[in-house]
Amino acid sequence: MIRTSLIAALALSVVTGTAWAETWTGGDDLPTNPLACDATPAAAAAKPYDGGEPTNAPDRKGKKITVVDVPKLIGIGYFNATSKGIAEAAAELGNVDAKTDGPTKANIDEQITFIDNYITSGVDGILFAANDPVAIAPVLKKALSKGINVVGYDANSTPDARQWFVNQAEFNGIAKALVDNMAKEIGEDGAFAIVTSTFTTPNQARWIAEMGAYAEKCHPKMKWLETVEAQEDNNLSFNQATTLINKHGDKLAALFGMTSVATPASAEAVTKAKLCGKVAVVGLATPNAIKPYVNADCVKSVVLWNPVDLGYAATYMMRAVVDGSLKPGATSVDAGKLGKLTVVNGSEILLGSPFIFTKQNIKDFDF
Repeated sequence: MIRTSLIAALALSVVTGTAWAETWTGGDDLPTNPLACDATPAAAAAKPYDGGEPTNAPDRKGKKITVVDVPKLIGIGYFNATSKGIAEAAAELGNVDAKTDGPTKANIDEQITFIDNYITSGVDGILFAANDPVAIAPVLKKALSKGINVVGYDANSTPDARQWFVNQAEFNGIAKALVDNMAKEIGEDGAFAIVTSTFTTPNQARWIAEMGAYAEKCHPKMKWLETVEAQEDNNLSFNQATTLINKHGDKLAALFGMTSVATPASAEAVTKAKLCGKVAVVGLATPNAIKPYVNADCVKSVVLWNPVDLGYAATYMMRAVVDGSLKPGATSVDAGKLGKLTVVNGSEILLGSPFIFTKQNIKDFDF
């Protein structure tokens, strides 16, 4: 039902007049909250804890714990970086034994199987980045029912299926950064298409929903042509971007890449089509993957955060939950070298504001 509604909403988003006449709400039914057009900081609203709780969890305070990290998929630069951060934090803490394991494709059924197998084999904690917020919930609730601590990062589940979620940046902040940078490149009335992973992947679905709301409010003449799925697969992302270029021709001024795979693949498609400088690419990507296109002036700006820090923070949150230093009602929590991080939205830990990589600064980053 969700998927059918999404496809219908996406079809309605292909418009010829006002680009944002129909707002896509992504893979959930949450309201959008666009930031101010003049960059006035948003005030954080207090919200009660809405996460889950493990059943009869043993006392693990100060004791060594075994933690498995099951991201959306393994073998891509982004999750290699989060895994590096997890390993760094585990070594620094000294009482966390952590490893990363998961599917080689962004497949929710395979991700569920991996998590279920680790519940059976026995772990103290599970870190995850969800491929689907609803589909993953039952297996995470199963983990909680077995007394296993559960912390998410990067892509959330339904809140009651985990204890805490480390959010890399608030969704409306990412949306504003992406849309504002796109408007600088293609102007206020340019037309764009979006290459994402799936319509129900939680973080990308939320970003797109917030992008729509923010653009409607602050850049109302921009035109949203189409959104396509690419499964976080490099070849499919390239093919989808190429199809969009061929399909929309001169109408297409830009592509948004919503994943660390889709953005460089879209840039490669633009490069192969000899359209650098004519079709802009703005999106999320790791610096090393996008550097060739930035250095070639085919991509001017990339929005991201440090995924190494994201994995690092998630591990510190797991340790804090186990030790009892992160409890419902907390407003901040210590995250080692990252300092104190803020609790937002009841049960989310905010890593920070998005960072804009450009030709001037991207050389300073290596991940």
